[in-house]
Order: sequence, then C-alpha cells, then structure tokens
Amino acid sequence: MASTSVSKKRKRGDGDDAKASFMLSTQPKSQLGPVLANFPSAIPSKSITFSCYQTGEKARVTEDADGVDFADLPTLVAGETDSVDFHSANQTTGCRYLVGVHDKKTGITTIRPAPLHTLTRDVKALKGLEPIAVSVLQRLEARAALGETFGTKKAKLAIKAQERNKVDVSAMETVVDHLQESIQKSTQALPSKEEAQATADSTRLVPPYNAEATIPSDVYSLHSIIPEAEWKTLSATPFLVVGQNQRTPLLPFKRSKWINQHLHSICESTSPSKTNIKILLYISYMMVFRKLATQSNLGKISLQEKLGSMPSAIADGLLSRFTENARSSSKPQFTSQKETLLLTHMFALCLRIDDYATDTELIAKDLSQSTHSINTLFKSMGCQIAKLTLTDLKRLGLPDSAAEAKRALLKVPLEFPKLRGKRR
Repeated sequence: MASTSVSKKRKRGDGDDAKASFMLSTQPKSQLGPVLANFPSAIPSKSITFSCYQTGEKARVTEDADGVDFADLPTLVAGETDSVDFHSANQTTGCRYLVGVHDKKTGITTIRPAPLHTLTRDVKALKGLEPIAVSVLQRLEARAALGETFGTKKAKLAIKAQERNKVDVSAMETVVDHLQESIQKSTQALPSKEEAQATADSTRLVPPYNAEATIPSDVYSLHSIIPEAEWKTLSATPFLVVGQNQRTPLLPFKRSKWINQHLHSICESTSPSKTNIKILLYISYMMVFRKLATQSNLGKISLQEKLGSMPSAIADGLLSRFTENARSSSKPQFTSQKETLLLTHMFALCLRIDDYATDTELIAKDLSQSTHSINTLFKSMGCQIAKLTLTDLKRLGLPDSAAEAKRALLKVPLEFPKLRGKRR
C-alpha cells in the first residue's frame, strides 16, 4: 500500500498579498532619522559611535523650520577612535535614498528619506605634520631612478645622455667672475637704445630735416632739396603766358596727372604762385631723371642729349646727389638707395605743394608703383597715413567727399618710425 507524504513547504495563501503594506513615516520631517554612510577607504569598527550634526549657515535658518526634510538639511557625520578620526567629506546630492523598516507583527513597512554621506579618515598622529618640500633636483633623481628600474631601453639611454650633459655648477664657481668681466667688456661697445635711434635718424634716406621744427613747413627746407644754384635756373613765366592746352608740352615729364592737375589749378587761380610752379617744374625734372636712370646707364652727356631743355646746373646736381660711382667703372650708377633718396626728396616737394596732405594714390600711379610702397616712403619721412578730419578739409578747402581717401600727413613734432626689436 503506497504511503502518502504531505509537503511541509509553506505555500502562499490567497490573503498574503493583503498582509504586506507600505506607509510613510509619521514622525516630523526635521526629526533626526537614519543616515546612510559610504566608507570607500577603510571600514570602521562596529564599536565606533557616530554622531550627526547640522552644519552651515542654513542651520540658523532651518532650526525652527519643521517643514524641511531631515535628508535635505546640511548635516555632518563624524566619529573617532584613539588613533583615527572619521568624518563625512561630502553629502551626496542629486539622488534621494529611502530607508524602510518592516514590522513583522503588523506587516507594515515604514519608509523614510535618508541622506547619504561619504566618509573619509584622518590619522591623528599625522595632523600636525606638514609634508616635506621636494626640490626639483629630487624629483629628477626620483624620476631617473624609476626610469632605470622600469623604463624601456630607449628611456634608459635618454637618462644616461642627460647625465652626461649635466653641468657641474660647483666647477663653474671659479670662472664666474671672469665671465662677468668679459661680458661687461664686450657689451661696453654696444650702443644704447637712444644711440641706436640717433644713428638710424642720421642715416635715413630722407632730405635734411629739422627735428625741432614747430610748423610742418620748417621740417624740410626748400633749398635743402633744391639748391639755390638750381633754383635760379627755373622759370615760371612760360607757363603763365600760354593757354591751358599749351602748358603740358612745356613740362619735361608730361604724363604725370598729379603735376598737370596742380599746374592747372595754380595757373588758373587769381594770384598764381611762381614758387609752386617752379617746384612743379623741378618735380617734373626729377621724374624724367628717374625714368631715364632706371631704363639705361646714366651719363651726363646722354642725359643732356635726351633733355636738351634741362639746365646743366640741374643735370649736374641730380647726377651728383642721386648717383654713385662703382669701383670697377667710372660711370655713375643709380642704385636702389639713391632711388629711394630721390623719391623722398620728390615727396618732400609734393608735401609742400599739397599743404602737407598729399594724395599718395595719384602719385603711385604716376610712378607706376604700388600705393603701399609709396606710403612706406612717406612714413619713413615722418608722415602719417590717415583720413582727413573736418579741420583738415576746411584748411585745405576740399569737399567732404575727400575725407574717404587716406593721405600722407606731415605733422609736428616730427616722429620717425621706431626701431623694431628682434623677436626671440
């Protein structure tokens, strides 16, 4: 007869689900409650007692506020032993944690929010000690020791090379005084910044200038550019007795719009300035001289053959001031430095005609040069490249539309471009 066995395993009854229930804690929200603690570095002994404290300036404000949850209050958890202090490093925010307590008799689980603290430890014996300062040499030595022990073959070779290249400072102490004396002797011959600036000013490729001038007209004297012997050979009368269409053929250089415009404006005025007409004529001679000098080898005879109307005094003066003789040849050479000197002399005369506010773009077209290169030469003379102000327009008698174009302005006190130091 088969025996029957009865299973003693507990089976879930139909009413078990009704026995389990949850409820929120009925205690005041601000009352001290459970705290969750995280010990990432060391687990403390179970015998250590921890206390919870309210911290921060908010403690005075929230001590009577019953509506604030205990988990939201700024608190600190701390405990200690004879050798170690434990305290919370920070209170975790951004997440909410709940602690539930289950009562087996009633089957009710009471839930209450709890803060989470991450605790760290401090050894009491080490609190009064300060870390020993480590020098750069000690760091290098420790790094070299690690490299020798765990480094690759390439790293070890680099460490040995660095050791070979190390300078013995103690061996240099005996020669320090000698090195300082030799440096002082070597630097005595070097010019100061002011002396270098004075040397640069004296060697500038510009006409003779008066650095102490108080008005622009005194900066570049007229006869320092056009000697009096050459000035006497210039005549303005032929341009005043002929008509407008007959003036341009009288010029040595006939394709300059800048000269033609100024010559027409001066001759058509009520009181033509003979001085300005003679200056324009001399500028025309300088333009022809530059054109011939850049096209072929210069010689006094060939220049006079091509310019029969040029006075010999002017031809001799231009050749002597703006050419130089090469060592292997007796013929005068027109070098780039002499060309720059010729142009700056010419521009000083242009500034005088334009009341020291010259349109550089028009001159650049006459000389077949870029406006930038012409502006650079004007700057080397102490000019500023800028737009005209209302005061300048009124002084020059120009319309308001002329304010859109930049001009070369010569102002006092005279200031040349400063020397730029070399970049290190």
